[in-house]
Amino acid sequence: MILDGLSWWQAWICVWIGYAISGTFIAMTGRIGAMYHIGFPVVGRASFGIWGTLWPVLNRVAMACVWYGVQSWIGGQCVYLMIRSIWNSFADLGTFSDAPGIMSTGYFVGFILFWLGSLPFLWFPVHKIRHLFTVKAYFVPVAGIAFFGWAVGRAGGLGPIVHQPSKASGSDLGWGIVKGIMSSIANFATLIVNDPDFARFAQKPRDALWSQLLTIPISFGVTSFIGIIVASSATVIFDTEIWSPLEILDKFLDQGGAGQRAGVFIIGAAFTLAQLGTNIAANSVSAGTDMTALLPRYINIRRGSYICACIGMLINPWILTSSSSNFTTYLSAYSVFLSSIAGVILTDYYILRKGYLQVTDLYSAQHSGPYWYTLGINWRAYVAYIAGILINVVGFAGAVGNTVPMGATYVYNLNFFTGIIVSSVVYWLLCTYVSRVPATSDTWCEVGDSVRNPSLVYGANIDYDKDDEGDMTPPGEEASGKGGFSKDVKGVV
Repeated sequence: MILDGLSWWQAWICVWIGYAISGTFIAMTGRIGAMYHIGFPVVGRASFGIWGTLWPVLNRVAMACVWYGVQSWIGGQCVYLMIRSIWNSFADLGTFSDAPGIMSTGYFVGFILFWLGSLPFLWFPVHKIRHLFTVKAYFVPVAGIAFFGWAVGRAGGLGPIVHQPSKASGSDLGWGIVKGIMSSIANFATLIVNDPDFARFAQKPRDALWSQLLTIPISFGVTSFIGIIVASSATVIFDTEIWSPLEILDKFLDQGGAGQRAGVFIIGAAFTLAQLGTNIAANSVSAGTDMTALLPRYINIRRGSYICACIGMLINPWILTSSSSNFTTYLSAYSVFLSSIAGVILTDYYILRKGYLQVTDLYSAQHSGPYWYTLGINWRAYVAYIAGILINVVGFAGAVGNTVPMGATYVYNLNFFTGIIVSSVVYWLLCTYVSRVPATSDTWCEVGDSVRNPSLVYGANIDYDKDDEGDMTPPGEEASGKGGFSKDVKGVV
C-alpha cells in the first residue's frame, strides 16, 4: 500500500476496514461449524452437493499449499538473516539462478534449511507441540516491538515518518485505498471459507463469534501498524521505498557493527518462529484436514501436511514474492475463486435454509438424500460459482499485463465483493425461481446438535430447546428468553 502512494495513516485505515470485513465473514462461516460441529468439507456438501463439494475443498487445499510455500520462503529469508548475522560473507555466495525472486544462493539455502527444519514439526498433532506456540506468543511480539523501536530510532523519531505525505491523489488515491482494503481481505480469503474447520470445536456458537469478530481487526490492526511504520521508515533511513521488513533488516546488516548483527539475529529468530507456527496452524494442518475429505482411505492429517509441504516447495514461491505487485496480484486472483465459494455457502445457509441442516444426511451418499441433488452435484451452486468468477476474468487479464477496458479493471479492483455478491445473487435466483433446493426452512431454525433423533428427518421432534446462543433447555422448562424455538421443527420443506 505504501508503494501504491498511500501515506501511513491511509494504509492503516485500509487495514482496519479490510480486517473488520474479514472478521465479519469469518464469524458468519464459523457459526455454521460451531453450531453443528462440522468442518468445511461437510459444510460445503449442503450447498455444492455430496460430491460437488470436492472442488471447493480442492481449491482450499491448493491455497494452503501455495501459502505454505510462500511463508516457507519468507521463513527462509529469516534464516538467511540469522546466518548472515554470524557470517557476513554468507551474502557473497552469488546467485545460482536467474529465476525471479531468488536474490542470492544464500536466500535459497535459507529456504531449504527452513523447509527441512519444519518437517519434524508436521509429524506431531498440534496439541503436542503447543509449547512452541506458547513461546511464539511471548517472543514474537517483543521482537516486533523492538524492531519497531529500532526503525523509528534510526529514522530520527516518528515525526519524519508520519509527516510523509501520500504520493497518490485524486482517483489514483481512491482506487489505491480500495485495493488496499481488498488486499487485506484477500489475506483472510482462505479462513473465510474454511473457518468451520476450527470453529467446529467451539462448545457454543458465541465462543466462535467475539473471539474472531473483534480480535482479527484489533490484533492485525496493531501488527500492521508496526509493519506500515517500519516500511515507511525505509524512505527516511535509506531514501528508497522498501515493502519488505526483511529487506530493511538486510540493509541494517550492510551497515555492519556488532550491535546491528546481534539485533538482526534476535529479530530474525523471532520471525523464523513466527513463520513456523503460522505454517503449521494455518497451512499444513488446514491442508491435511481438508485432504482427508478428498481421499480419506489414503490420507490422514499427517500425510496431508507432508504433501502440502512438498507442493509448497514445488510451486517456486520465490516468484510470487519477487515484488509486492506480484504478491498482491496472486492474492487478488485466488480471492476471486474463494469469494465465489463463500457467496454460495453463506446464501445457502443464512438465506435459503435459514440455519437448518440435516447433519446425518450430510454424511450420506444415498440418492434419496436432500444433498445428493444431481449425481451428487448441485448444479445451481456451480452456475453461481462460475458467474462469480466470470465477472472478474477480464479484469484479471488486465492485472497480469494485458490491455483491457478500464471498466473491467475497476470491477476487478473490487474482486472479492463482486465475486461474493454475484455468486450469492445468482444462487438465490436459481434456488428461488428456477429450481428450489430441498431441506429448507421457512423460519430461522438452527437445530444444531439439540435434536435427539440422529436421523434428523423432516418434522423430527426436538427434545431440547436451543436459543440463539446455543444454550439448551430441557423438555418441560421455559426457554431462557433469548430466542429459543419450538420443540417441533416447523416449516421444513
